[in-house]
Amino acid sequence: MNILEEAKSIIYGDREKTYGHPAKNLENIASFWSIYLNNEISAQDVATMMVLLKLARLMNQPNHRDSLVDSVGYLALIERIKEKHE
Repeated sequence: MNILEEAKSIIYGDREKTYGHPAKNLENIASFWSIYLNNEISAQDVATMMVLLKLARLMNQPNHRDSLVDSVGYLALIERIKEKHE
């Protein structure tokens, strides 16, 4: 399975079954992070910041498959967030 297929199976598979639609889950995270930061952030901000976290990890291990898959997955979640709000 390639990285794109693996990311798709994760974001449309077990994660969604466990946590519900990713937009709702990321909105919940955004609410908590907004309180903690005392600054309003969005679900898309959360997904973007998670991509940045994964990129920082890739700087240490550029071929770490889980970080690559997760990066692609979080980027795809940005599209799913937008779909939910259309």
